[in-house]
Amino acid sequence: MKIKPFAVEEWMNRYETQASCNIAETCVDSISLDELLTLCNVERGVFFDKLAARRLTYGDILGAPEYLEGICGLYDKIRPDQLITTHGAAGANHLLFYSLIEPGDRVISATPTYQQLYSIPASFGARVELLELRRENGWLPDPDELRRMTAGGVKMICINNPNNPTGALMGPDLLREIVEIARAAGAWLLCDEVYRGLNQDGGRTESVADLYEKGISVSSMSKVFSMAGIRLGWIAAQDPAVRKACLSHRDYSLISCGMLDEQIAALALANREKLLARNVALVQENLAVLLDWIERDPRFSTVPPKAGTTALIQYHLSQDSVTFCRGLLEQTGALVVPGDCFDRPNSFRLGYGCATLELRQGLSKLSAYADGLCGGTLA
Repeated sequence: MKIKPFAVEEWMNRYETQASCNIAETCVDSISLDELLTLCNVERGVFFDKLAARRLTYGDILGAPEYLEGICGLYDKIRPDQLITTHGAAGANHLLFYSLIEPGDRVISATPTYQQLYSIPASFGARVELLELRRENGWLPDPDELRRMTAGGVKMICINNPNNPTGALMGPDLLREIVEIARAAGAWLLCDEVYRGLNQDGGRTESVADLYEKGISVSSMSKVFSMAGIRLGWIAAQDPAVRKACLSHRDYSLISCGMLDEQIAALALANREKLLARNVALVQENLAVLLDWIERDPRFSTVPPKAGTTALIQYHLSQDSVTFCRGLLEQTGALVVPGDCFDRPNSFRLGYGCATLELRQGLSKLSAYADGLCGGTLA
């Protein structure tokens, strides 16, 4: 099986350890175990003594009950027996395509988005068609265009809400319209929801797993909950066919998630409101910093993100995005992701979920680097 190189991940793998100022990271500023215990008002010794006493078995194959209950608290209708635990959201997406998509199936995927959502089904022999998101439409899908695309029949529609890399957010009316389009086509509606919960207005975005009987939600502990290091994700779906197919394939690749990781995740989810308050406050503050910088530097522009931790920044300088981002790293130590990784030239993805000081430093380095290109003149 051949698959297209994963542009974003290959870029991060190659350059992340070289950066002194990482404003490419998409997780909200990672939390330590000590910080988590303090936030949750849990005594350190009690927690670690209990953890240390655990025998290192496979644990609960289908997920620790307290972890599953914590995930259910993020949805309105999902029960523990409608969840599949995975190795991050990346593992969830791969497992879903592996379980539900066959050669020749027609898949529609919105783009720009996380490359898994179109490259994996294509590698399995699916006929993938791209629904282009456009800047002039706020990076939101055009439902009329999607409706036309589904007319010939479609197995699965893939969306990402909130969107990576743009930070666009589908409101309830648009999301429900997309659900109705999927329902009329009889299609699975897969929504990568790893940034759900980080709305700039502090509100709560509905999940397709609650809205649609064939809706499938993918998420994880990495982005919103600042815990990429425990590598936990999940699939949520009302239709029992999803769980049956995924568990059958999961037996061959995963068996179970880490039982110690699940204990940490369960604690975080039991105290999710505290953790969300920490993280929403950070992204709200940081987006204000980012937009103020853009207002003061006309060489850069963006459609202001409505949610998540990422923004797609257009730059008005005569240099391709790979050269721009590589030069930025080499000369300043600041890391961003080239827009060409998303097939969006003359742009880069910036992650603003990091510590505020690091963001300010990174933005200063971006302006300084631009100053050195052709005297800082506009292209």
